[in-house]
Amino acid sequence: MSSADKDQDPSEGQSGDQSEDPTPIAADSDDLNVISPRISGLKALAVTPRRKEERRLAAAMREVIELLVSTSAGSQELAEAAAELEALGERLRAFPEGRTYLGFSESANAGHEIARLHPGDPEWNEELADELVAHGDMAAGDLPAGDPEWYAFFDHSPFIGLANPLSPPVELEYAGDRVLGRVTFGSAYEGPPGCVHGGYIAAVFDEVLGSAQSLSGTQGMTAHLGIDYRRPTPLHVPLLLEGWLDRREGRKIYARATLHAEGELTAEAGGLFIAFDRERFTALLDSRNKDR
Repeated sequence: MSSADKDQDPSEGQSGDQSEDPTPIAADSDDLNVISPRISGLKALAVTPRRKEERRLAAAMREVIELLVSTSAGSQELAEAAAELEALGERLRAFPEGRTYLGFSESANAGHEIARLHPGDPEWNEELADELVAHGDMAAGDLPAGDPEWYAFFDHSPFIGLANPLSPPVELEYAGDRVLGRVTFGSAYEGPPGCVHGGYIAAVFDEVLGSAQSLSGTQGMTAHLGIDYRRPTPLHVPLLLEGWLDRREGRKIYARATLHAEGELTAEAGGLFIAFDRERFTALLDSRNKDR
């Protein structure tokens, strides 16, 4: 068994949390209606001319990455290709840098804010919008509550983003009380010969588990991620991930997931997430915005 620990705060989830009884979440819970837009966020986005071309550019770059790790091109062809890419980099570098979207590209964290975006929610309209304005994540009056553009950050996720060339990408959807993820890894993600690198498997598990834990009705950050690698996971084969909420104990949220290739189990995982408080999350926002 291989496990990756991501300790956000060793003190979180201790003391009173350990004595609380697990809280089951029913499949037909009202919380699913609140969280679902987070998964369907990409579908809700209008494909504007700029977004269309951004996704097109990312897809082209993704293909270049795939071809680069498996090409038989000679030194002259590679030199010419490198020069073209360097010229493209110079062209894009001429534009000011900055984010053209709001929010957070990691889906597990996004739901903390997205869950408040529904029209008529007084906490969003009066409190959260003012807070995001204060922290530089939006300009006053930019977007009304519930506007699909609040989901634009999903396009830049390193795992589900269509506008991120590093993204495989993983396609996520809710199926009742489960989260399904579909992805095909290319040659750029190779570990053992012909197989997906275990680190990428862990990363997509974190994405799926992070989505599944949101079914608890709250959001948390990864505190522990444990992976059981059952057999090698092949490249260039459609993969199916399935995640679900296991239980909740106070601020501790547990989720589990499996990975199948052509109907065969290749890995399974369990994750522990710690529900974060508002002040700590705001501090992260402040720190990120200072570095922009």
